[in-house]
Amino acid sequence: MQTELLRNYDLFFEKRSFENYSYSLVKRTNLDNDFLLSSHNTDFKFEQIDKDIFLGNGNCVDFMTRIKSSSVDLILTDPPYNLGDFMHKRKTNLIKMRENQFAYAGWDNLSNENWIIEMDNFFKESSRVLKKGGSLLLFMSLMKIETIINLASKYKFYYKTTGVWHKTNPMPRNMNIHFVNSTEAWIYFINDGTSGTFNNDGKMVHDFIETSLTPKNEKKFGKHPTQKPVKIISHFIKHLSNENDVVLDPFMGSATTGVCAKKMNRKFIGIDLNKEYYELSKKRIINE
Repeated sequence: MQTELLRNYDLFFEKRSFENYSYSLVKRTNLDNDFLLSSHNTDFKFEQIDKDIFLGNGNCVDFMTRIKSSSVDLILTDPPYNLGDFMHKRKTNLIKMRENQFAYAGWDNLSNENWIIEMDNFFKESSRVLKKGGSLLLFMSLMKIETIINLASKYKFYYKTTGVWHKTNPMPRNMNIHFVNSTEAWIYFINDGTSGTFNNDGKMVHDFIETSLTPKNEKKFGKHPTQKPVKIISHFIKHLSNENDVVLDPFMGSATTGVCAKKMNRKFIGIDLNKEYYELSKKRIINE
């Protein structure tokens, strides 16, 4: 059994020197290293928790450099929108509504300049690890769509569409003074091509998806402030990958992508820099 696990590990990952890679590092002024996606740290390794499931606790780009080129079929992820600083400057009172609200979590507070550098590094590695024609779909703030499309286009990502996730039961914050925020965007790309896997069964699939917020039963192992519901993640996995494909989530959070990938017979690689959320992810994937 141990020999089989090691063989599976070698199928996904390779021993590479960091000297073979070049990517930008952000200016570290007043910034905790744990908030960075890339750090040039070399002391890390993926943890294999099942035959075809590998998890990494650390910086996103660091771990992605260990994944073999052209080995991933789908990247499905929810990176930081980097709205924390913006929300603070507007003196938004979100901390009073939710203790773990993203604007106060720490990892959403990069300067816009540094966030762009980090996301550039992410797209560079994503293009390398994805197969030609592989899909990348990420959630993002409507405010950042143009920036994301411009960054992705530098690395041969073909922009397909921007869609909307509508939440049927959003938090009714400030409902008496303005429109309630009930939507998030998602952006869909193809790597080095114009078309990829799309399992629509001959039926029209809209770029508008409607679900409730993540239900309580999906948070029984712990909570994450931006956790996405199983219903929407499984929707994308179904349409953009096939059984036995490799699905990567570099911003794993509470591992909803991993849980769905396992249930839908996909291989999964997940990365998260936060130790608490990493342990939460392991519990979810193993027990659900």
